[in-house]
Amino acid sequence: MIEIEGVAKRFTLHNQGGAVIEVLREATLSVAPGECVALTGASGAGKSTLMRMVYGNYLAHAGRIVVGGVDLVRAAPFEVVALRRRTLGYVSQFLRVVPRVPTRAVVAEPLLALGWPGERARERAEALLARLNIPAPLWELSPTTFSGGEQQRVNIARGFAHDYPALLLDEPTASLDPVNREVVLSLIEAAKARGAAILGIFHDAEARARVCDREVDVSDFASGAG
Repeated sequence: MIEIEGVAKRFTLHNQGGAVIEVLREATLSVAPGECVALTGASGAGKSTLMRMVYGNYLAHAGRIVVGGVDLVRAAPFEVVALRRRTLGYVSQFLRVVPRVPTRAVVAEPLLALGWPGERARERAEALLARLNIPAPLWELSPTTFSGGEQQRVNIARGFAHDYPALLLDEPTASLDPVNREVVLSLIEAAKARGAAILGIFHDAEARARVCDREVDVSDFASGAG
């Protein structure tokens, strides 16, 4: 489902005389349906850079990144948008939403984009928000006013609203208390059970040991800071 082969990435620092920093080279790994693979390595090794390339936010300079049959390195923008809508979900550490949009609508939006009826999408959003212990009185408020832990749970609810065949998870249990951490790990396990291919960054060693099938040390592909 996720195939990464010979991927390289470098950044040009235009404000430092055009210095070029090579972050990754010959990065190669795969994630099968129903498998969760953890990216490991020291800070700056390139874990987040690789995740952003898989999602299409960064363009690789070489190699192939194929998700659901689409090569992100060569795909047109409309192909990337379509892939994100139906196939590739992403749960980041930070919530980025339009201000004043209610929390319920933030979580339901990916489903509405797929053509779900409004009531069904709202019910799905409410079920996830309740499961992640976001109090009902907050559902009509903008999550931009929430605490960091609450925002992360809204992010997780949005990322798990649709049953994406492939998922990218960036520190999904960071900032969470034990109760909500358990909910998130259960969601990950359920996604694996239905066949999702999951690639993630898990600094939580216990969480990584529980849900990840294997680890890939990005330092093996690193050259410089990333």
